[in-house]
Amino acid sequence: MGLDMYLNKKTYVGANYDFNNVTGTLALKRNDVPIPINLNKIRYILEEQAYWRKANQIHRWFVNNVQEGVDDCGIYEVYGEQLLELVELCRRVLADHSLADSLLPSQEGFFFGSTEYDEYYFADLESTIEQLEDVEPDTWYEYSSSW
Repeated sequence: MGLDMYLNKKTYVGANYDFNNVTGTLALKRNDVPIPINLNKIRYILEEQAYWRKANQIHRWFVNNVQEGVDDCGIYEVYGEQLLELVELCRRVLADHSLADSLLPSQEGFFFGSTEYDEYYFADLESTIEQLEDVEPDTWYEYSSSW
């Protein structure tokens, strides 16, 4: 049990609308068993972009900058440009650890992990940069969390 955080890239396909003229095939299998897919019903494709565990400072950033202060385990759309701002904040704090408490403060919470500014805190920032450095600015993403 603990804070789990997910970020998915959300690509609009719109194959469910004839005027979009989406063509192609999807041949997916799970454990060698075909998964039936009706291309004409696909509206979006979600791809995992990032996953964090107990990175409460990153979660706090999403709550404050994306979720309008509401921490409810909901699903929230995030624009790529916002994620690049988060990457820049992580880089600034990694360059000057004294900025941690003001730019990306930790957050207490039930099963949210440590609130110390220690090697784990900074490792979460490095992981965030690695997972988000290829984010596309003009693309939608979805953030969700659970605990």
